[in-house]
Amino acid sequence: QVQLVESGGGLVQAGDSLSLSCVASGRTDRVVGQGWFRQRPGNEREFVAAIDSTGRRAFYADSLKGRFTISRNNSKNAASLQMNSLKPEDTALYFCALYHRGIWDNARSVGYWGQGTQVNVSS
Repeated sequence: QVQLVESGGGLVQAGDSLSLSCVASGRTDRVVGQGWFRQRPGNEREFVAAIDSTGRRAFYADSLKGRFTISRNNSKNAASLQMNSLKPEDTALYFCALYHRGIWDNARSVGYWGQGTQVNVSS
């Protein structure tokens, strides 16, 4: 069994930064990467960023490149998402994801989901 524990969500103002963290535990030996999706109000879940299990390759939604940075701490089986210059449209429920396939922007590649952490950005 795999567990994902997310932290770091909250309420911030536009232009602020926020960091999300996700720690995985359990049987993660078949995981090929870790990442984040988000679901904005009234929208489907969308890809945000992912990093492979080595921590060497990172992938981003085109619209978020330059503002969001994903990193991985292999010793802690954890991934972090640094979000800068936040905008009201970044308001969403952010889900941590563990991948069993390396098609990073496809939710079907995700084997395990976190429970979600809410990020609210006020204007």
